[in-house]
Amino acid sequence: MTVAKVLVIEDDVALAKMVSDWLSLEHHNTELVHDGADAAARLRVYDYDLIVLDWELPGVMGVDILKEFRSRGGLTPVLMLTGRGTIDDKEKGFDCGADDYLTKPFHAKELTARLRALLRRPEAYLGETLKVGDISLDRANFRVLRGDEEIRLLPKEFALLEFLMRNQNRVFAPEALLNRVWVTESEATVDALTTCIKRLRKKIDVEGKPSVIRTVHGVGYKLEA
Repeated sequence: MTVAKVLVIEDDVALAKMVSDWLSLEHHNTELVHDGADAAARLRVYDYDLIVLDWELPGVMGVDILKEFRSRGGLTPVLMLTGRGTIDDKEKGFDCGADDYLTKPFHAKELTARLRALLRRPEAYLGETLKVGDISLDRANFRVLRGDEEIRLLPKEFALLEFLMRNQNRVFAPEALLNRVWVTESEATVDALTTCIKRLRKKIDVEGKPSVIRTVHGVGYKLEA
């Protein structure tokens, strides 16, 4: 499963933290929001790979947030969490645009299994092992190899390399990379990205050969196959 940027929208602070902790064990970047208005505002500005959305929220109901998000063309997979377990409630959630539905209380293993399924939908899933040239990235075991030599990467370096490998030959502006790889409103600065790319190049590049991470001046960065 790819490193994902996940927005968890849940007003139960303890439950939201538990969900975040479970996602962190899967090495995902997680943001927590506890009210509907804040959630709706974030979804108008930022991109996410997955949304975990509670039905009952203060301010704006989860189903209303979902309807607005889908009406604006939002395609991000959404897993709804709710204490409502009737068929009519589930039907309403799916009709509003939910991709999956989990009734409280639930087990962590069921949550992560459902998230895995959503993150590997056929149009987005490219497998656990990626390869570009002689560099291979093993998502399942969090290993990067050049040939038979293992390259030790920090978590953010690994996440950035994985994102670029999954989107090879596509150019991304610095702001787009920050939006997809870093947690929103954290250490996400252009300087942080530049530093991370420098470290990554130093570890994965071969001396005397062009970097596989190419700088497209005035535009951004891309990983060349």
